[in-house]
Amino acid sequence: MKNQAYRMAMLYDFYGDLLTDRQKEFYDLYYNEDLSLSEIAENYGISRQGVRDVIVRAEAAMDEIEEKTHLIRRFHQSQKELLAIDQAADRLLEAVRAGSCTASTLEEIALSIKKHTAKLEQE
Repeated sequence: MKNQAYRMAMLYDFYGDLLTDRQKEFYDLYYNEDLSLSEIAENYGISRQGVRDVIVRAEAAMDEIEEKTHLIRRFHQSQKELLAIDQAADRLLEAVRAGSCTASTLEEIALSIKKHTAKLEQE
């Protein structure tokens, strides 16, 4: 359930602005405000099934956009590469502070950074 909630939050963060106003409202009430389908239906004077249909269409629209653009997948890949670059910078700082900054250590760290920046450029 937690993975599904995270997935839905990511979809909404990336693509929520592309939904209709009604889809945004119902989606927000259901996923962010934790209202039930019945509660939303009662508040808007429509059937529970009507609310569910709007939310399902919103999810399908955002899924389709992600399938075409892969923005979320690329975001996660970029985060992974940035973390690796940050870790390489930490290794460099440790080597400098410890006075063990040999040419081979510097070269290994520089090559690591270049590898991860190249992956970022590919995205």
